[in-house]
Amino acid sequence: MRRIFLPLILLLILVLEGVALDILPSSLLDGDIMITPHWILMFLVLIATFYDRGDSYYSIMYALIFGLLFDIAYTGILGVYMFTYGVTMYIILELRNMLHSNIYSTLLFGIISITIAELMINLIYYVIGIMSAEWLDYIMLRLLPSILANSIFLLIIYPLFAKRLVKWKTDKT
Repeated sequence: MRRIFLPLILLLILVLEGVALDILPSSLLDGDIMITPHWILMFLVLIATFYDRGDSYYSIMYALIFGLLFDIAYTGILGVYMFTYGVTMYIILELRNMLHSNIYSTLLFGIISITIAELMINLIYYVIGIMSAEWLDYIMLRLLPSILANSIFLLIIYPLFAKRLVKWKTDKT
């Protein structure tokens, strides 16, 4: 029964991510700043940090599945988020072995994952010809606000799920 909790939570986050920008005050969204919510990625960082064992790859599996669902629901090009989230989670799983699992390392992993994912998505869209902004504008107006907003989201969900994921990891046998 516990195995169904993670996909259900990720599915709920996928749905909520679509209305995330509607929750923010319109004064934040009126300017040139563009915030991209990566709530699925933030929860995947928690899964990679607290749920995955050394020999399990649940975070990569969920990254591929929910990245594809995100592509189907919110983008016009299939595979961009699936590929990006999968590669990002692989990198985070490799980095996870260097640090202890705590709030600081989780926040660092979140910042690294958003940076990698945003840069990969932007690079793919730039190569395809969909995105044409200058890199400095992209970093200042999209990347940094997205890192800040998603880091805040990670800090909000950390106390709700960190201990629970550790408990689910030990219960799953």
